[in-house]
Amino acid sequence: MKTQQHFNKNILYLHIAVMLFGLSGVTAQFVQIPAVLVALGRVICSSLLLLLTAVVKKDTLKLHSKKDYGLIILTGAVMAVHWTTFFQSIQVSSVAIGTITFSTFPLFLTFLEPLVFHEKLKKQSIFSAVILFIGVLITIPEFSMSNHTTKGIIWGMICSFTYAVMTLANRYFSSRYPGRIICLYEQGTAAIVLFPAFFIVKTAWHIQDIAGVAFVGFICTAFAYSLYVSAQKGVKAQTAGIISGMETVYGIFYALLFLREIPAVRELIGGAVILSVAMYSSLKTSE
Repeated sequence: MKTQQHFNKNILYLHIAVMLFGLSGVTAQFVQIPAVLVALGRVICSSLLLLLTAVVKKDTLKLHSKKDYGLIILTGAVMAVHWTTFFQSIQVSSVAIGTITFSTFPLFLTFLEPLVFHEKLKKQSIFSAVILFIGVLITIPEFSMSNHTTKGIIWGMICSFTYAVMTLANRYFSSRYPGRIICLYEQGTAAIVLFPAFFIVKTAWHIQDIAGVAFVGFICTAFAYSLYVSAQKGVKAQTAGIISGMETVYGIFYALLFLREIPAVRELIGGAVILSVAMYSSLKTSE
């Protein structure tokens, strides 16, 4: 009985974490500062909270080798690009476009993972990648750089590619270090990489901008990630993968509720194709 209650609690925590992940894109629409500064604020807030947590819990911050330091710093730089392009995609188009295109990262993993880890490229993975690409094509209204949706999709695909690269790096790190330490190094590095933007990009900060960035950094990133990692230990990877796939659904729902953003029929169809394949890929990976 206690085991079942513990399992149900972990499922609830996973949903709460993913719901908070989905809130980040919507919150970014309420701030008026450029995407790069939203990303900077996010990683500064989250890395500070993660550092405080590591100190309180007396975590070991030392890595095993110079190679690991170099690789994790490089991954942090990729994360800086990832978050910037994610918020840029949402700002130039919509929450739906930003979150849907982000879900295409299995498309890139299909070809990158066998290359990096010297694994065999499966025909089923190639088929899934083709369907994912078709989903993206369905979502694009026209191939014109003057179209905001097209711009959003391009930024979203860059965001998706960088997330795939981060996923591969984290596959390597996850067997060596706790998730909280990996996240601390990556987000701390991203904060350092993005910090010059605070002086280069001129903008006026208002109370709602500061509050929005702090909410995204502390609540939607550091707290949500910690909750997700702790809850994930009590459920199957397959279950966690299915719940993670709900992030896009939650994001679109929040956009409808708070921003009155109604996805176009083309976006819904393309999104359904992309999410279905992404969730299928998650299930196959966890088998």
